[in-house]
Amino acid sequence: MKKLVISLAMIMFVAFSVNAQVSSSNHAPSAKPPVKKEHKQQPVSVKNTSPNAPDIKFEKTVHDYGTIQQHADGKCEFKFTNEGKEPLILSNVRSSCGCTVPTWPREPILPGQSGVIKVKYDTKRVGTINKSIYVNSNAKVSPVTLKIKGKVLAKSGAAVPEKKVDKIASPVNK
Repeated sequence: MKKLVISLAMIMFVAFSVNAQVSSSNHAPSAKPPVKKEHKQQPVSVKNTSPNAPDIKFEKTVHDYGTIQQHADGKCEFKFTNEGKEPLILSNVRSSCGCTVPTWPREPILPGQSGVIKVKYDTKRVGTINKSIYVNSNAKVSPVTLKIKGKVLAKSGAAVPEKKVDKIASPVNK
């Protein structure tokens, strides 16, 4: 008798659980859809509509290293000016990759003043450079995307060593 009662209780529990899951999925319009996380998500552009808002203007938004040697100096600078009427505050500057490290002024840039975002690319990696730096601020348009590009060539002295073959010796079979 106990086994019968326990079996019926288990069957009812499973039935109610399945019913609850089905009914909650039928009423999903009020629920939030699942959020997919993407590794390289582009920042959302925000516009500050205040007529007095800071306005960040860069001298250049792309730095081309050209062709450089491995372990060369991977530093570059992006100079900018606040052409707005309020202080410009850079809240975050981040890169698309850990091999690119930006540094930026933490203090407000007053109207008419300039600043510099310094970028260090790790040139120990051989190959094409194509990285982005995202500048988030309180400017009229944020973020601003800066780019670095170029190509890193292996050092000429870093060629793969040749294997020396002894033509007299014969292979040993074990």
